[in-house]
Amino acid sequence: MQHDAEPSFRQSVDLMFNRAVALMDLSPGLAEKIRVCNSTYTVRFGVRLRGRIETFVGYRAVHSEHMEPVKGGIRYSLAVNQDEVEALAALMTYKCALVETPFGGSKGGLCVDPRAWDEHELEQITRRFAYELIKRDLIHPAQNVPAPDMGTGEREMAWIADQYARMNTTDINARACVTGKPPHAGGIRGRVEATGRGVQFALREFFRHPEDVAKARLAGGIEGKRVIVQGLGNVGYHAAKFLSEEDGARIVAIIERDGAVLDPAGLDVDRVRQWMAEHGGVKGLPDAQYVDDGAAVLEADCDILVPAALEGVIHRGNAGRIRAPLIVEAANGPVTFGADEILRHRGCVIIPDMYANAGGVTVSYFEWVKNLSHIRFGRMQRRAEEARSRLLVEELERLSADKGLGWTLAPDFKERFLTGSDELALVRSGLDDTMRIAYQAMREVWHGRNDVEDLRVAAYIVAIDRVAKTYRSKGL
Repeated sequence: MQHDAEPSFRQSVDLMFNRAVALMDLSPGLAEKIRVCNSTYTVRFGVRLRGRIETFVGYRAVHSEHMEPVKGGIRYSLAVNQDEVEALAALMTYKCALVETPFGGSKGGLCVDPRAWDEHELEQITRRFAYELIKRDLIHPAQNVPAPDMGTGEREMAWIADQYARMNTTDINARACVTGKPPHAGGIRGRVEATGRGVQFALREFFRHPEDVAKARLAGGIEGKRVIVQGLGNVGYHAAKFLSEEDGARIVAIIERDGAVLDPAGLDVDRVRQWMAEHGGVKGLPDAQYVDDGAAVLEADCDILVPAALEGVIHRGNAGRIRAPLIVEAANGPVTFGADEILRHRGCVIIPDMYANAGGVTVSYFEWVKNLSHIRFGRMQRRAEEARSRLLVEELERLSADKGLGWTLAPDFKERFLTGSDELALVRSGLDDTMRIAYQAMREVWHGRNDVEDLRVAAYIVAIDRVAKTYRSKGL
């Protein structure tokens, strides 16, 4: 997706890093230590498939070990390369620091098209890749903890967790070697939706501040806002679903590989998702306008643009035509460094990927903690909460009867008040709190310093400062 004369993804991350460091009081040596990727391991392995040996190339980059374990997803794509993996590992370092999850940054990738192999073949490939990483401690509960990314999901994480357990039979914390597992295999409820839910919480927090909303030339709340979503994968689907169903936004366009569908009245996200599952794309969706050139729809009139697929989709070539006053980077690196400059000078507000995309790693942190504690969230306190709430409701009803007040509590209130917090409720609560606190940290820098003009630089300053403090405490 790189545009002519555009810095590469890795160069874009470094250029954005340099913009922030120029505004900070860091020694050149410490700044360089934070910027560079510590190590990248490249593995080439063979798997016998369909009567012949197929050779695959995979990577695991460790950007920063200022905190351990390091954390970052594993993506499956034919476009995976060392530069991309190292750029994503750097973003993970800054992302974890921004949302205060106690991890360093890492990232992995395997050059494979997951759609080209059946499930059993993909399991063989995944287990062999995991084996190569595990035996070098590049998958380990205390050192390096992967998660799903583009092209991977719960299924692949379950295979990796099982492979680690087979190779480390006495490790009581084996399940914590990877996050994003299915709930029945040590996962946590709410992990699949986490990144999309984080996008929703990020937007909610942004719209709580009228001064920030005004900077994007908008007013009011999320309700009624026209939203364009690029990429209806896991992140884009959940973000679009929650924003439309819970916050009243109108999803006026969805952009996919084969084009885009538009409806000014608002698309039914689940209906689009189901159509895609049955037909392999959005083309032909009934009662919606179809546009063959999906990329052109990025430039359509809307209030909020949510790029939720690949990096570099907004670049120097199209940034000048982007009409959205507010962009929420649900994907990693969807806006290049060159495009960022153009959009900033035009007054567009960008909620950066480092923050907007952090829901996944936040809930991964909760899952890791759950695996290490060996108990699901809510198991100890849920019924105690319900018992205390019941005491209060019964006392209110007794007082009403004794005093002849004649009022009763609404049944739906009683039901909601008497329900203790289960794992999903606690995960969503923890994610909401994390996204609020992180936004406030960015906002304090954004509004508190005259030399910081956008949220991206504010996010980098907060994150780099926290990494620097950790390194200083180690004596660097």
